[in-house]
Amino acid sequence: MVEKSTRSILLLLIGLSLLLLVLAGCDLSGAGLGAAVGAPTPENVTEATQQGLPPTENTTETQPSTEPPPTVEVTPPPLGRIAFVSEVDGNDNIYVINADGSNQLQLTNSSGQDQTPAWSPDGAWIAFASDRDGNMEIYVMNADGSNQMRLTNNDAKDGNPSWSPDGTRITFESFVDGNWEIYMVGADGSGLTRLTNDPGGDSRPLWSPDGSRIAFVSNRGGNSDIFVMSPDGSNQVSLTADAAPDSDPAWAPNGSKIAFTSWRDGDAEIYTMNPDGSNPLRLTNTTAKDDLPIWAPNSYQIFFRSDRDNNTEIYSVNADATGLFRVTDDPGYDGAITWSPDGYYVAFSTDRDGNLNIYRMGADGSNQTRLTTVSAADDYAVWAPH
Repeated sequence: MVEKSTRSILLLLIGLSLLLLVLAGCDLSGAGLGAAVGAPTPENVTEATQQGLPPTENTTETQPSTEPPPTVEVTPPPLGRIAFVSEVDGNDNIYVINADGSNQLQLTNSSGQDQTPAWSPDGAWIAFASDRDGNMEIYVMNADGSNQMRLTNNDAKDGNPSWSPDGTRITFESFVDGNWEIYMVGADGSGLTRLTNDPGGDSRPLWSPDGSRIAFVSNRGGNSDIFVMSPDGSNQVSLTADAAPDSDPAWAPNGSKIAFTSWRDGDAEIYTMNPDGSNPLRLTNTTAKDDLPIWAPNSYQIFFRSDRDNNTEIYSVNADATGLFRVTDDPGYDGAITWSPDGYYVAFSTDRDGNLNIYRMGADGSNQTRLTTVSAADDYAVWAPH
C-alpha cells in the first residue's frame, strides 16, 4: 500500500512539473507573437507599459483643416481663330490668326480699306465693310477669304455689320438717305430692307442673343439714347431717356441685361439695365472715362476700357457692381477687347511695343502674350465663335 501511494505521489509531481513547463512555454511564445504584431518596442513604449500596465489606445482624432483642399484647375490651351485688321500693306486688310499665334493668314487684299470684320454665328463666314469699289459697302466672305461677295451697292457709306443669331441676316448702318439709318440684308444679298427712318440718325445695330430684338443708338431725341426694335423694324422703343448721352449697348450672352456707356453723371461710366430699360445700375464711379463694355461668356463679368490711370487700360467689373479689377497695367494704350468663346482668354489691341498689335491674355490678366509682330498697326480683333 505504501509503495503504491508513493508511486501515485511521484506521478502527480511529474504531471505538475510538465504542466508548469507547458505554461512557461506559452508565455515565451506569446511574448514572441506580441513582438511580431507590434507590441511596444523601445521606440514606442509608453509610461504605462513601463509600469507593467496595458498600453492605452490613442483617442485624440486629427482635426480637419479649415482650409479647403488644394484644387488644380487646368486651363485649356487657347483655341480658335481671331480676325483682325492690319495696315501692314499700307491700307487696311483683314487677317486671321490662330489664338496661339500660329498660322497668320491674309484674307483680303484690296487697294481700298477693309474694316470691321464680324464672324457669322457658325464661324463659317465673315462680314465686313470695304470701300474697294469707291465707297464703304457691306461684303461677306468665307472664313478662309474665298468667295468675297458684295451685299450692298449704293453711293453712300455702309458700315458696322451685325449678324442675326441664326446667321441668315445682317443688319448695318447706312448713310444712303442723307443721315444714318439701320438696314438689313440677307446673308446672300437678298431682301434689302430699311428698318429705321428718322432724321435724328440711327446707328450701331446689335442683335439680342435670341434674335427677337435689335438694340441700336439713336439721336432722335436730341442726344444719343439706346433703343430696341423688332427685327422687322417695328416696336421701336427708347430704353434710356436721359439728358446726357447713352451709347455702346452690349447684350449679355444670356440676354438678361444690356450694358452701356452713360454720361448722365457728368462723365462716361458703365451701366447695366434690363432689356426693357428698367433697373439701371451704375457699375463704375470715377471722374475719368469708362466706355465700350463687353460681356464675358458667363454673363456676369464685364470688361471695359478706362483712362482713369492717365492712359487707356482694360478693367473688369461684375454685373452687380462688385469686383472692380484692373486687368492691364502698361504705359501704352490697351483696348479693343474680344473674349474667347470658352471665357478663359481675352484678345486686345495695345501699342505698348510702339504700334498697335494684337495680344492675348488670361481672363485674370495673366500671361499677356503678343500674337502679331509687324511694325504696322493691327487692331479690331474679333474672336471666332467656334
